[in-house]
Amino acid sequence: MSHSHPPAPLAARRSGPLMGRVRVPGDKSISHRAMIFGLLSTGRTTVEGLLEGDDVLATATACRALGATIERTGEGRWTVDGVGVGALLPPSEPLDFGNAGTGSRLMMGVVAGHGITAVFDGDASLRKRPMRRVLDPLVEMGADVMDAAEGGRLPLTLRGTADPIPVSYETPVPSAQVKSAVLLAALNSPGRTTVIEREATRDHTEKMLRHFGADVTVTQEGEHGRRIVLEGRPDLKGTHVSVPADPSSAAFPLVAALIVPGSDVVIESMMDNPLRTGLLTTLLEMGADIEVLDRRSEGGEDVVDLRVRAGRLKGVDVPPERAPAMIDEYPVLAVAAAFAEGATRMRGLSELRVKESDRLAAVADGLALCGVTARIEGDDLIVDGGAVQGGGPVATHLDHRIAMSFLVMGLASETPVTVDDGTMIATSFPAFSGLMEGLGAKIGPAA
Repeated sequence: MSHSHPPAPLAARRSGPLMGRVRVPGDKSISHRAMIFGLLSTGRTTVEGLLEGDDVLATATACRALGATIERTGEGRWTVDGVGVGALLPPSEPLDFGNAGTGSRLMMGVVAGHGITAVFDGDASLRKRPMRRVLDPLVEMGADVMDAAEGGRLPLTLRGTADPIPVSYETPVPSAQVKSAVLLAALNSPGRTTVIEREATRDHTEKMLRHFGADVTVTQEGEHGRRIVLEGRPDLKGTHVSVPADPSSAAFPLVAALIVPGSDVVIESMMDNPLRTGLLTTLLEMGADIEVLDRRSEGGEDVVDLRVRAGRLKGVDVPPERAPAMIDEYPVLAVAAAFAEGATRMRGLSELRVKESDRLAAVADGLALCGVTARIEGDDLIVDGGAVQGGGPVATHLDHRIAMSFLVMGLASETPVTVDDGTMIATSFPAFSGLMEGLGAKIGPAA
């Protein structure tokens, strides 16, 4: 499975003020989970606002291979007729997740908790990503990794168990994917499973478990952590899921509006889950002109409309405990920091080394290429703000967030910024270029 494609370099150049109202695509984390919980439920699940990017569609294809009937009924509207916990079908072919790290890791939990065997594979980027920390607790629960590439990487063959062992598991690092994989495996367990995390991570799995009818309790653990307890073998029932706008995708027009002089943009219906809004907190500390117009609830999640206007930003010190609430937003935060007055230090970014690329190194390299002074000290990234020259091509390493972040930088840099490939942007934000151009951004094929 080569997943090869000819690279399509993109360029962004200095733009006039960005103006208008936008709603970014549905949240990727919730979209993945909507498909998976639809598969594990009996009856019909309806989904509205689904992110129709390559990553989520790969998860939908995997759910079909395990027995679900899935149909698209309109833009962002889907139905999933599931088979229920304990009734998955063995897939006849490998489960190909493309670039979807979340989809692949969560589905490992699903397969591990059922008496079936599945081969997991993906594109060149996903094959480089470590899977061992997800697999270790699943093996402890009774699953068996029959074959894997070096270091527990894809492609790998996972044999699940029809009777997963209920465990009490403390996650070694803050990771919603590890936590979620364990909880998904535990759904078919004849007992009570506990997951302990010392730093709270995004809680969409816990909320969706409850939404579909599972018995799950969440309590405080220490100063920053949580203890999640799940009763095994619930009778999950199909239901309706309304997917709010993705704060990780909203980050790009948000930062663009802050750094392009004269901009005034409204971002509609962005998820306001406190475990996902670390970027918003940080930008406000930097002095960003962001106004909350309307806070409300949609589909079980708080959402807000934000009015964002360009203005002066100042450098700040971002504490390490904020990382789980903004782990995907550090690349675009680094772009904002490049235009701020003074230095911004982002602490505790070890998790960035194991994303779609080594994002920590990729961001530092890209900043340097564009004339920004940046350095890595241990797991910290320090960015000195000031004039941003521009340049490129920035190496994206098949990473959609690296590509979009540096295209945002080009909208306010002195000279254009080019990225070596923009095709992978479709994994999470297929309409990125069109949406940004609708606000007045100048993004297009590199010359």
